[in-house]
Amino acid sequence: MKKVISSLFVGALGGAFALAGNYYFNQQHSNQVSNYNPYAAPVQLTNFSGLAAAANAPDFVASAEKSVNSVVHIKTIVEQKNNLAYDPFQDWFFGGRQRQPNMMQGSGSGVIISQDGYIVTNNHVVNDATKIEVVLNDKRTYVAEVIGTDPNTDLALLKVKEKDLPFVNYGNSDDVKVGEWVLAVGNPFNLNSTVTAGIVSAKGRNINILEHNAQGGSLAPIESFIQTDAAVNPGNSGGALVNPNGELVGINTAIASNNGSYQGYSFAIPVNIVKKVVSDLIEYGTVQRAFIGLSIQDIDAKFAEEKRIKQLKGVYINGLTQNGAGEEAGIKIGDVVTKIENVAVKSTSELLEQVGKFRPSDKINVTVVRNEKEVIIPVVLKNKENSLGMIKKPEVFRTAVNSLGAEFEELNAEDLAKFNIPSGVKIAKLQAGKLANAGIKEGFIITSVDKKKISNVKDIQSMLENKTGGVLIEGMYPNGMRAYYGFGL
Repeated sequence: MKKVISSLFVGALGGAFALAGNYYFNQQHSNQVSNYNPYAAPVQLTNFSGLAAAANAPDFVASAEKSVNSVVHIKTIVEQKNNLAYDPFQDWFFGGRQRQPNMMQGSGSGVIISQDGYIVTNNHVVNDATKIEVVLNDKRTYVAEVIGTDPNTDLALLKVKEKDLPFVNYGNSDDVKVGEWVLAVGNPFNLNSTVTAGIVSAKGRNINILEHNAQGGSLAPIESFIQTDAAVNPGNSGGALVNPNGELVGINTAIASNNGSYQGYSFAIPVNIVKKVVSDLIEYGTVQRAFIGLSIQDIDAKFAEEKRIKQLKGVYINGLTQNGAGEEAGIKIGDVVTKIENVAVKSTSELLEQVGKFRPSDKINVTVVRNEKEVIIPVVLKNKENSLGMIKKPEVFRTAVNSLGAEFEELNAEDLAKFNIPSGVKIAKLQAGKLANAGIKEGFIITSVDKKKISNVKDIQSMLENKTGGVLIEGMYPNGMRAYYGFGL
């Protein structure tokens, strides 16, 4: 019996020691595990990183406040050109009937760039508009006048009669960097004063949208867009792209989309191009486009191998305009342009952008690589007529016969020689009216009205002002095609 009790006592004592040891071991092990929790540190650090990132984020509030009051809502009315219901014989024999024009409404955005009412927008926002209404962020409304347009850059300059307006300051688009934050401010889907944010995704982007939309193939577009991922939708066209300081760095113009709405990328005209176009329109009434007289192409790996070009940068010269600015300066076929005025150019679109900031007769330094050596060549730029000096604004007359719906431009001696005609008047701009209804297109050159020669705009006015009944117009298009049109007054 004593042996049994003794055995139980020893067993209980051993169990107690085992439990105590296990408790002590578990306590020690538990302390070690609690000091090494693989989940605690990452969660906490993530929270802290988020707070730090927020603290260092750009101040979008300040930028938005600076720009939102400078961006306007533009509403347009356009008379739709529709010839489907037009009967020229009805007009010819019976004098025609009054038909209600088909009115279309459009909208977009614009940016106030001066306190005295100058507003920049896209040309496609106001093109062919018969009335342009501008609505400010504070709901004040004005009728705007078109000061000038430039289809080559898709820009237009408007003016409203007002003073002390809020305006946005110009930035410098050359200083914009890929990855930099930007805000897009505009009126998408008629949602006034909408602000979205994104980063600059690329620069010098050519998307061929201006050439694609060209009528008659007469454009020489400059496309060197700033690409961003800021949300831009229909109605944003003409709105502001601003940097975190609230400075204007671009004019929102287009989106890459399969359905007409934002799908990730938008494109803005660099403000340095905007400044040049606006300045020209105010000072000269027309854009003073400078030409360097070069035929250029981008360089890729395959082309570089073919031409034995060692560095994949710059723009290759594969042709020269005879007596053009480049040829006269000494640029040669096979040269590679790497800089314009010390600004690096890596593509044809970037080269056109940099040259586009200058006027005819401006002297610029062009850096080229020739025989693996860098050469700086001074170049005096020329105008579209391949001569020095500024281009005069075409003398455009608005006819007294308002029902025609056209503006006419008198031809100079060079134009007459070019088209091999003794006289004529060009239709410079066409809106809804008798001429458009008859099927006449912009650019048509009127050489005679009712078999009588036309030499100037006054001839058209004097012949048509008091006329009733049928009118026969003869002429030609710039491509040489002759045409005849009849309509009634």
